[in-house]
Amino acid sequence: MEALVAAVEAEVSAAVVSTPIAAMPEIRCWREAYKAFGVKKTNYRSSVERLLKNVERRAGLLRVNTLVDLYDAVSARYLMPVGADDLDRVAPPLSFRYARPGDSFVALGHPDRTPDPPKPGEVVYANAEKCLCRRWNWHQDARSAMVPSTTRAVLTVQALAPASAGRLEAAAVELCALLRAHCNARTARAVADRSAPNVSVAAP
Repeated sequence: MEALVAAVEAEVSAAVVSTPIAAMPEIRCWREAYKAFGVKKTNYRSSVERLLKNVERRAGLLRVNTLVDLYDAVSARYLMPVGADDLDRVAPPLSFRYARPGDSFVALGHPDRTPDPPKPGEVVYANAEKCLCRRWNWHQDARSAMVPSTTRAVLTVQALAPASAGRLEAAAVELCALLRAHCNARTARAVADRSAPNVSVAAP
């Protein structure tokens, strides 16, 4: 697995030398999406942009655990945000939607676990009880994060145009294959888009 992560770091390092991160179409589309729902501060960036910036600063991709390291590698390779939540700590259905009154959020890694609810009109990833991620894919909620005892997880691979459906499928296929190979995981997947916004994923 380490060889895979190192290879992705080399790919990304070469890519950001030839094309500035802000000029990459796959990154620019997320900046435009954030602006469309009112996010103007430059310190709010998509998760994939933060990964690329870490590599650009020669900090590399963080090493957390096998699962996180694999999906970060896929995220950086395909220039698509990827996230994961402990399936036993969420209450389906899950959805990307606009924030609603009463939505709650506690930022992962915040030392005081201070509630920080989303702003009206903000796009969030949420379940029936709480927000799982604010600003679409900016920061995860602490209450659904992966823990050492996690045995079931739901992962999202997210893409906007100009990414093609074929490239999204390739990213999902590679991620599932890596999880099977390195985590002995059983996987199942489905694609939600404008034409089919509601999907079900059967337990493998």
